[in-house]
Amino acid sequence: MADWIKKTINNIVGKGGIFMFLRAQLSSQLSSLSDFLITIVLAKVFEVYYVYATFSGSVCGGITNCIVNYRWTFKAMGIKKRYVAVKYLMVWVGSIFLNTSGTYIMTELLRKITWLTELFGHMFDDIFIVSKIIVSLIVGFVWNYNMQRIFVYRDHNYRKFFSKRNRTKNIKK
Repeated sequence: MADWIKKTINNIVGKGGIFMFLRAQLSSQLSSLSDFLITIVLAKVFEVYYVYATFSGSVCGGITNCIVNYRWTFKAMGIKKRYVAVKYLMVWVGSIFLNTSGTYIMTELLRKITWLTELFGHMFDDIFIVSKIIVSLIVGFVWNYNMQRIFVYRDHNYRKFFSKRNRTKNIKK
């Protein structure tokens, strides 16, 4: 029984598999919490335009996500931080673009549906929050998780990959 418990705990905190996915989802939830908190406070309390608030929230959420994923989710402490930072920045720029533009497009499309504005009235002013939730879920599952798992937190030897000898081997195959 003790071995089973020990093995289960090692699987949960270890690298890979379904538990890595679950850790990534928890990390995503923490990041989303900071993202949404910043976005809503800026938009509703400080009356910042929702696109700028969305961008600022995405930046704060991304920083949180990178730190948690590096240390806990993908356990990438063996990879140099600068390499992770450069790769994360590339993926993060894509994520911020997808989240910000997706939220803007969905919000503006929903605002053009007249029966929705009539149905919800004044509450419809906050439709960007619904748009942000939907877009962030799609971007999180489709873009963020996969790019981080496959690209950011993996130790790829790019010099070996791009070396002349390796390219000629691949061409001959």
